[in-house]
Amino acid sequence: MMDPNDDPPEAINGSAEIGALAHLYRAEVYRSTIWRQRLDMTTNWAVVSTGIAFSVSFANEQASPLPIVLVGLLSAMFLILEARRYRYFYVWKFRARMIEITNYVPILRGQGAQIAMDKGTALSDDYLRPRHRISTMRAVGRRLRRNYGWLFLIQGAAYYAKIGMHPTDVGSVEEFLYRAHIGPIPGWLALIAGVMFHLSWMAFAYYTWRLEKADKRITADYLDPELASGVADEKT
Repeated sequence: MMDPNDDPPEAINGSAEIGALAHLYRAEVYRSTIWRQRLDMTTNWAVVSTGIAFSVSFANEQASPLPIVLVGLLSAMFLILEARRYRYFYVWKFRARMIEITNYVPILRGQGAQIAMDKGTALSDDYLRPRHRISTMRAVGRRLRRNYGWLFLIQGAAYYAKIGMHPTDVGSVEEFLYRAHIGPIPGWLALIAGVMFHLSWMAFAYYTWRLEKADKRITADYLDPELASGVADEKT
C-alpha cells in the first residue's frame, strides 16, 4: 500500500491507462448529457404550462387572471424540481471538466499523453466520496437567473396586462382593484402578494449571485472558463 506521505510516482503513460481514461471521460460526458436533457424537459413543462394559462386567461372578456397566478406557483414547483436535477447534472459536469483540464489540455498543448497521479485531489476524492458540488440554494438561484426569472417576468407582465388592458383599459383605480380580486381575496391583497412574490425571487436571485461571486474554491475554478487555463498550468 502506498504511504500517503511518500512522493507520488511518475506519471502513467501506458496505452491501457490512457484508454481507460478515455472511456471514463466518455461515460461522464454521456451522464452530463442525459441530465442536461432532463433539465430542458422541466423548463419545457414550465413554458408549455405558461402558454396554456395565457390562452385560458385571455380567451374571453369574462376569463379570470387566476390561471396566470396558478401557473406562477406551478413554475415555482418546476424550479425546485429543476434545481434538484441540476445538482446531479453538476456532479457529472464537474468530473468531465476536471478530466478535460487536467489531462486533455496537456495533450492538446503537446505535453504528451500522460496521466498525472491524482493523489488526494478533487477528482479522485470525488470518486471515493461522491457528493454534490453545488448547494440547493445556489442551484435554485442559478436556474432562476438563467431561465425561470425571465419566465416569472413574462407571467407578471401578462397578469398586469390582463387586469389593466383586457378586454378594455381600466378607467380608475377602483376598477383596477376590482379586476385584480380573486374569489374572496380582495384586489389590493392579491396585488400586494404578487409584488411581494416578484420582489422575493429577485432578491433571492441577487443573493445567490453574490454567493457565486464570493466562491473562490479551486473546484469552482475548474469550471470557470476564465480560470481554467491558469489551473491547468498549475497542475502540469
